[in-house]
Amino acid sequence: MVVAESAVGWEAPPALMSADPQVADLLAAEAGRRAGSLQLLAGENLTSPAVLAALAGPLVDKYAEGYPGRRHHTGCALADAAELLAVERARGLFGAEHANVQPRSGTSAMLAAYAALLRPGDVVLAMSLEHGGHLSCGSRANFSGRWFDFVGYGVGEQSGLVDLDQVRELAKAHRPKAIIAGGISYPRELDWAGFREIADEVDAYLIASAAQITGLVAAGATASPVPYADVTVAATHKLLRGPRGGLLLTTGELADRIDRAVFPFSQGGAAMNEVAGKAVALAEAATPEFGAYVRRAVDGARSLSAALAAAGARPLTGGTDTHLVTADLGPLGVSGVEAERRCAAAGLMLGKCAIPYDPAPAAEASGIRLGTGAVAAQGMTAEGFAELGELLVAALGGAEVRGRVQEVARALATG
Repeated sequence: MVVAESAVGWEAPPALMSADPQVADLLAAEAGRRAGSLQLLAGENLTSPAVLAALAGPLVDKYAEGYPGRRHHTGCALADAAELLAVERARGLFGAEHANVQPRSGTSAMLAAYAALLRPGDVVLAMSLEHGGHLSCGSRANFSGRWFDFVGYGVGEQSGLVDLDQVRELAKAHRPKAIIAGGISYPRELDWAGFREIADEVDAYLIASAAQITGLVAAGATASPVPYADVTVAATHKLLRGPRGGLLLTTGELADRIDRAVFPFSQGGAAMNEVAGKAVALAEAATPEFGAYVRRAVDGARSLSAALAAAGARPLTGGTDTHLVTADLGPLGVSGVEAERRCAAAGLMLGKCAIPYDPAPAAEASGIRLGTGAVAAQGMTAEGFAELGELLVAALGGAEVRGRVQEVARALATG
């Protein structure tokens, strides 16, 4: 696997140029935007050339509603083979008894997990949105907050760490049907065994929200929730570098319920080109090169966290165990939204982030969240991350660094 290659050198195929030059120009401009900036958004990454080739392959046209051997249309034998390959690779990579590779996103995978285990009105205990939970864990703007009764747990105000004693107290007080472990901006390993113990104490299902750490788990760079959770909700993009999509890992006992919750309950025919792309990404994730890339991402995140701390910002939880960095910029006198604007102007693409106990409104926020997956996939070295930390701090302070950022980005893009 060549992890340094990506779509940043993309050129429009002649057929597209001829049929729709307007769209071709838009796509070329997006490739150029990437080539001149550094992608540090935690939810983004760069797919490999092999994954992109699978996405553009002939399975893009195949309608394969149902499951292998049980399709609702003919001509699905090869689509079946692709899906079975992806399923077996997922099971082997993550040590799961069963895998469903059809969900189109992490959120749709979470919907299926809820549909398999819960009924509307059930109580669910999850990380609160203010402390890093995902919108599918109780947001009133999302199906989850409208259909279920969510109770939120948080992190310690000083440590920033999940307080399992609080989780246990809330679980005993509210007797949830399910407990969700994990969030989108928590940069530390979770105590999966501790969550399992609490779930067992109150006879609740344990659902692992693992979209952000799927690639870390695949590389053995963080503890896996799969042995502890009834259902693990994962994502095949982000650090895994596959197509944008979801993945469900579960026990054999729940396999049929999970499958029926995906199809026919929450979606129709799977996108078979995405399933093929997932199979490719899962194979790549089993290679030594993938493990080296993930280690670079984690080491790079620690380097950026240290640079922010040295400049006076406050990394949440005091650092990171993952590819994520979340930091409170209050000590620097810069809001999250202003930091996002300054960094974007410099070509550093990251996001504002509300932090636990944040006095600022969510639209402004006091923090930032970034991830190192994309630049690590492009081959950024330890020295590169050290310079990136300097550029990030300078951009937050309002210095003009766009020229140097473009030089670094173009060097990475050309390998």
